[in-house]
Amino acid sequence: MSLQSVREFFAEHAPDIEVIEMNQSTATVDTAARAHGVAPGQIAKTLSLKIKNNIVLIVMRGDTRLDNKKLKETFGAKARMLTVDEVIMATGHPVGGVCPFGLENPLQIYCDRSLEAFDEVLPAAGAIHSAVRLSPQRMAELTDAKWIDVCQ
Repeated sequence: MSLQSVREFFAEHAPDIEVIEMNQSTATVDTAARAHGVAPGQIAKTLSLKIKNNIVLIVMRGDTRLDNKKLKETFGAKARMLTVDEVIMATGHPVGGVCPFGLENPLQIYCDRSLEAFDEVLPAAGAIHSAVRLSPQRMAELTDAKWIDVCQ
């Protein structure tokens, strides 16, 4: 259902954006970058975190890591990664296919400024073999994301 919810999201909000399905898994940054022929940084990975009592999604370039100090300064608290089951319950997407589109529940979405280094990024599209191509700015606009700086 997750891939379908992403398709429905784009049909309604951005019919010009095509969901790309691959024959192989693109669940990791490296496999996705190879499959799409892009640099690992262009893969926009989505992390599901719990901060205080809120679940948030942070979309960031694929070849970087969260900076815990910046994260704590930005949100005023420590964050923890969601478990696999929590990710599915919160987003409706499987780990490896998590994206900020077609979510099961409304969640606050943040885009890390690291994405701004690219004209085009490829976030997953609700399944471990799907993605979309779009500019970081368009992704933020479509998801009503806030820009933050929390990566190393």
